[in-house]
Amino acid sequence: MRCSPPLGTFPAEIPCRAMDKAFDVDWLMQDLDQRGATAVIPPKANRRIQRDYDVEVYKWRHLVENYFAKIKEFRGIATRYDKTDCSYAACCNLVAALIASR
Repeated sequence: MRCSPPLGTFPAEIPCRAMDKAFDVDWLMQDLDQRGATAVIPPKANRRIQRDYDVEVYKWRHLVENYFAKIKEFRGIATRYDKTDCSYAACCNLVAALIASR
């Protein structure tokens, strides 16, 4: 049986970072800019200079966040009962199929 790559592995270069308003701080924005990543963070309401951000990408971030909230309803996934990466990935796929069938 062939398993997918281990969970938590990410590509070396991700072109943008979509984050919540809580991460709208100058030092983080400068760090992301130095790394060449585009920050998709809506500005806080009290920011003097309002920045533009990609609303469509931010909507996708919201969908992904809601999906993870649904996954956490399944206790075995949230607490990672499975011993191997392969069986954990299989359970994640099963949960994804259950969520999609709702």
